Amino acid sequence: MRSKPFSLILVSLAVAGLASSTVWAKDDLPAINADGMELVKHTKMTTVYKDPGTDLSGYTSFILEDASVAFKKNWKRDQNRQSLSLSGKASDKDMQRIRDKIAASFKDVFAKELAAGGYQLVDQAGDSVLIIRPAIVNLDVNAPDLRTASRTRTFAESAGEMTLNLELIDSLTNDKVVVVSDRKRDLGYGFTQWRTSSTNQADAKRMMMSWAKSFREALDEAKNSVRQGLDEAHGSLK
Repeated sequence: MRSKPFSLILVSLAVAGLASSTVWAKDDLPAINADGMELVKHTKMTTVYKDPGTDLSGYTSFILEDASVAFKKNWKRDQNRQSLSLSGKASDKDMQRIRDKIAASFKDVFAKELAAGGYQLVDQAGDSVLIIRPAIVNLDVNAPDLRTASRTRTFAESAGEMTLNLELIDSLTNDKVVVVSDRKRDLGYGFTQWRTSSTNQADAKRMMMSWAKSFREALDEAKNSVRQGLDEAHGSLK
């Protein structure tokens, strides 16, 4: 198999929305990780490891696992320090509700984008089935809309940020073939605005849609590249 499809996957998925120039690894990341994967991209926002010789163009169906969601360290403590009233403090229930919404939104966004591209979502392993294992980490919601008895409003310029850790795994061997970490920040609109659960959810979905679209477009490029290669090979035999 040709290497071009895999290169397109990396470029589209790993650096979507970022500068195209590569910043190679610094000393803080190993060239080979604990799973024997090679470091192929390392910037301030994005890191990519791949299994040597990997070609994703052979995968046509996907198992999309539920995303795990973890807040930024000490998020609850820092959030509650800013609150002037007990009713405005975040609770464990608030955090779980936000985690559930983020996970549900992520699966909905990725499933719809893959389906729109004609890719099949399955629940059984197979020769051409790739497992997509997402984890949202370092979730930092600047002004969460908390469910309180009193009527309060929260304001912030940006919804916050989160990082996607995405593992692509061969469904039969359970081997990781690509590992991507990409951080996204909501840049806001340049002014402070009222934040509600709806606006926070919309901003989070916008970031997720960027990830999903980049992934789907990368799969399209890989598929088209293979088709073009076969056409060229067929033409040369005439």
